[in-house]
Amino acid sequence: MPNVQRLVVLTGAGVSAESGIATFRGPGGLWEGHRVEDVCTPEALAHDPALVHRFYDLRRAALDTVAPNAAHDALARLDAAWPGELLIVTQNVDDLHERAGARRLLHMHGALRSALCATCETRRPWRDALPPGTGCDACGASALRPDIVFFGEIPYDMDRIEAALARADLFVSIGTSGAVYPAAGFVRIAAAAGAATLELNLERSAGSDWFDESRLGPAGALVPAWVDEVLHG
Repeated sequence: MPNVQRLVVLTGAGVSAESGIATFRGPGGLWEGHRVEDVCTPEALAHDPALVHRFYDLRRAALDTVAPNAAHDALARLDAAWPGELLIVTQNVDDLHERAGARRLLHMHGALRSALCATCETRRPWRDALPPGTGCDACGASALRPDIVFFGEIPYDMDRIEAALARADLFVSIGTSGAVYPAAGFVRIAAAAGAATLELNLERSAGSDWFDESRLGPAGALVPAWVDEVLHG
């Protein structure tokens, strides 16, 4: 694509849905049968740590039953071949981008296969069950929790994300609802800095009007076609 050297790509639940991972908010505002308020807030963790830990243990275990799809593979191909700047920012907490081969990647909402110490904030890889009261190797506190950014907490790496948006030539949002902030505001940051903006989504999002262009359809079809366009068109 002419005059495009710096890319920022945002991915949301619509990218992983085609791999069989449930989108964050289902019918009635539920996530995997639970109210979001019961499993994804600091208050929920304090009130019922066993429920919260068990919920994420099940989500972590479920990752072994799914695989990257064509959209993940295409973005990994873009990562490997794109000669300019690229930052893939995902709202997803699964590891499908990594398993497809993406490396220039940030998990702004945390990661299922990571544990966070609530005392010293050390993060470490974690693949197994994480019972409440699990000890931290770094500080010794019995305070490991799922490394998930709960509602009311600040997403990871916002300074780096905003800096990339401010210098991007093209911002692309893939499979997002456009309803969850701060990610929903990324298109406006990029546009204000002069970037072209493109939405790839199954249907129009809450923020579609902010984009220069919206292409509608499944991520598994749209993303490979767009990557081919970027790399070869």
